[in-house]
Amino acid sequence: MKGIRSRLVFYFGMILLLIVLLLEGLFYWAVHTYYFGTATEALETRSTTFTNFINKYATGYRLKDKARYILENVSSQEYAKIEVLDLNGKVILNSYGFQTGELVQTPDVMEAIRGQKGLFVGRTSESRERVIAVSNPLTFGSEYVGVLRYTISAEPFYQAVNRIALYGLGVGAGVVLLAFALSLLMAKRIVDPIEDLTNAAKQMAEGNFTARAPKRYDDEVGTLADTFNYMAAEIGKNEKLKNDFISSVSHELRTPLTSIKGWGETLISGGLEDPEETMLGLEVISKETDRLIGLVEELLDFSKFQSGEMKLTRELLDLREILDDVHVQFAIRAQEKQMEFQLALPSSPLTVMGDRNRLKQVFVNLLDNAFKFTPKGGTISVAAEASADKLTVTVTDSGEGIHPNDLPHVTEKFFKGSSKLSGSGLGLAICKEIIQLHTGRFLVNSKQGQGTSIMVELPCVCGSEENYSAG
Repeated sequence: MKGIRSRLVFYFGMILLLIVLLLEGLFYWAVHTYYFGTATEALETRSTTFTNFINKYATGYRLKDKARYILENVSSQEYAKIEVLDLNGKVILNSYGFQTGELVQTPDVMEAIRGQKGLFVGRTSESRERVIAVSNPLTFGSEYVGVLRYTISAEPFYQAVNRIALYGLGVGAGVVLLAFALSLLMAKRIVDPIEDLTNAAKQMAEGNFTARAPKRYDDEVGTLADTFNYMAAEIGKNEKLKNDFISSVSHELRTPLTSIKGWGETLISGGLEDPEETMLGLEVISKETDRLIGLVEELLDFSKFQSGEMKLTRELLDLREILDDVHVQFAIRAQEKQMEFQLALPSSPLTVMGDRNRLKQVFVNLLDNAFKFTPKGGTISVAAEASADKLTVTVTDSGEGIHPNDLPHVTEKFFKGSSKLSGSGLGLAICKEIIQLHTGRFLVNSKQGQGTSIMVELPCVCGSEENYSAG
């Protein structure tokens, strides 16, 4: 019985079988008690009544005379066998008119000899017939002189009780069979959805992430099927994102490596004789190497976030210092692209408890994206403000913006959207993770063709004034 189905049928059937057997036993006992109780009570009533009558109205008769008197006054409708016995248990006379001389020493007779009413239910010593016997003492004056015994056959009662018990047993067997059938149906209703889940799980293990488990019933197993299907959809989605990411990263790695290899071979073949060509090649190699380093760092950061190993080195710092640093870092790039690059900071400190390097990584990434997606001659601005409980830094550009269909997903891992520009699809996801580790909020707003605005909110350590200076 390794399967759930067989165990359910077996255990449910065994429980029901035990219940039916117990009820059958109680039913047999009740019927037996009713039949024999009724017969015994009626026999005791008649025997006691007639014995009292004889003892009252035949007080002057000796035992033999009493026996004849008894037989003369027995009703013609009496179906019980009546016997008169002496104090030794010997039959003096019976209702058939015979003096058998048979010696009867059953418990009922012994009780009557001692002056008590006796009852016996058992088999006779000669024919082994099952009988019910009631014995009462006969008196002469104040002395016990004999026994008046009423006997009826118990065989018809046993036959009736057994016949009813057989009927009950048949009904019980039918109930058990019906219960087994219902247990099979119930087990099927439970096991079939589980088998569907098992088959779907096997298909997923073989790489078929489109496999789904049908929801048969609106119950706990149905809820499990819904949960499994949701998990399968998420796994399929992540698998697609992973494949897209691998494809994207492969392309991103191939491009700088191709440039580095090409210029390396050019410089080697040229023998470093042309200084201008040599400097150009080295600049390309340096830039492409930086791209590779940035991509690898993003992958490492993502791995740390996924494994929960990203740790922050918190310190009390002024956010204005970080924003000044990144402004200086991107100033030359703004000049090269002839772009207007603005920085607006308050005069009072923007104090936060955070990781300096990770926060700088966030704003460097945001500005890198802004420069990447903003055309020549565009505008990029960084503005910071403080309120009683939070600091808000907004990075705004006048670039191409984000497509409405892509906007809800731009902070998801591996997502690149419809843009054709290079990138791993991890930058904004990592930025959001870092800000959330600082218990802050990361919000992206954009209109296609009008630019993008990204707002970073961080908990403020202290208040600040609303005085701003332009940078």
